[in-house]
Amino acid sequence: MSTATPKHFRTPLAKVRGRGAARSGTEDFWLQRVTSVAGIPLTVMAIVIGILLLGRNQAAAAQILGSPAVAIIMILFIISTIVHMKIGMQEILVDYVPGESAKLTLLLANTFFCWAVGLASVFGILKLSFGL
Repeated sequence: MSTATPKHFRTPLAKVRGRGAARSGTEDFWLQRVTSVAGIPLTVMAIVIGILLLGRNQAAAAQILGSPAVAIIMILFIISTIVHMKIGMQEILVDYVPGESAKLTLLLANTFFCWAVGLASVFGILKLSFGL
């Protein structure tokens, strides 16, 4: 009885690159981790900004949110959160939705939803900053 080495279907180049069959798993994995780490200080700053807004009237809140430093922090927070949310929901849909047509429909809906929420949020911050 001889011990045969297991045969792998991945090419040596694929093994070196570390990508799976989807060709994007590693990228999504690292982007999910980067947005997680970036989200920690950005969330703390967003909470501090939210606390500063408590009890203020609309004009004072618009003035605080319209300052350049606060606007940049909030835009970075929005982008990081939206990207993290999109990848997380995409992984859930890919793993747990049966049927290719339902999966494709929900993945498209996820993408459109994330873009809509992200653009509306960034537009709101820019409107406060520049008075568009």
